[in-house]
Amino acid sequence: MKHKAGFVNIIGNPNVGKSTLMNAFVGERLSIITSKAQTTRHRILGIVNGEDFQVLFSDTPGIIKPAYELQTQMMEFVKSAFDDADILLYMVELGEKELKDEAFFDIIRHAKIPVLLLLNKIDKGNEETLKQAVNLWQEKVPNAEIFAISALENFGVSQVFQRIVELLPESPAFYPKDQLTDKPERFFVNEAIREKILEQYKKEIPYSVEIETEEFFEEEDIIRIRSVIMVERESQKGIIIGHKGQAIKWVGIEARKDLEKFFGKQIHIELFVKVNKNWRNDSNQLKRFGYQN
Repeated sequence: MKHKAGFVNIIGNPNVGKSTLMNAFVGERLSIITSKAQTTRHRILGIVNGEDFQVLFSDTPGIIKPAYELQTQMMEFVKSAFDDADILLYMVELGEKELKDEAFFDIIRHAKIPVLLLLNKIDKGNEETLKQAVNLWQEKVPNAEIFAISALENFGVSQVFQRIVELLPESPAFYPKDQLTDKPERFFVNEAIREKILEQYKKEIPYSVEIETEEFFEEEDIIRIRSVIMVERESQKGIIIGHKGQAIKWVGIEARKDLEKFFGKQIHIELFVKVNKNWRNDSNQLKRFGYQN
């Protein structure tokens, strides 16, 4: 039996549902999901194995025009996803008409690899709007196969997966068959905390935050974690902590719940807040936080 394997990279604008789709494919909550744009900052790999195939799904940041160095590095993750893709999933939502970066859109239209255009959130429209959208995208991206899906409702996802497996090139597996992702445990701790900050705080605060897990000690029945929430200004530190520490306490409790589900163990987590001035524009800091290849 011949074995297939390949990289399937998911591209699209912010809030289009890429992370929801990635998690649906993998069957695990690898990518954090919130209603805020720019939730995904890194390129996250999710691995799905079958007896004769291995699919390497790559969830990338939503495509934006960068306003500071962190966002520039986020777009570098998107560029790298074009470089190694065997299959490209271009994800749009019903009512969307263009990609925010014309250069990326041009790469998609002229791709030499299979492109599957996934028209997401069809549960929010009707038959007529869906028909109009299909016609629009067939004209805009004639090289793409179009699939109408709802990632949130898991509608049409299995059909897309089946087509992906059919299109995979012949190749041995790239990773061990029991591996789920290429990211270490601390990465998922950081992301769980950042997700709760995105949910709890408003305006610029969530985008000024980076998480660093300094300690991760795994025992038989419990994992002990110490993580630092980095902010850019002293005033942000006070907001993160909140009145009598209530805000940061909520973040810790909610992150612990998600991490206990993810790791299947009891979690003890300690959170601290530090000021790290202008880290979003500091190339050395960005490299330290894993934003540069």
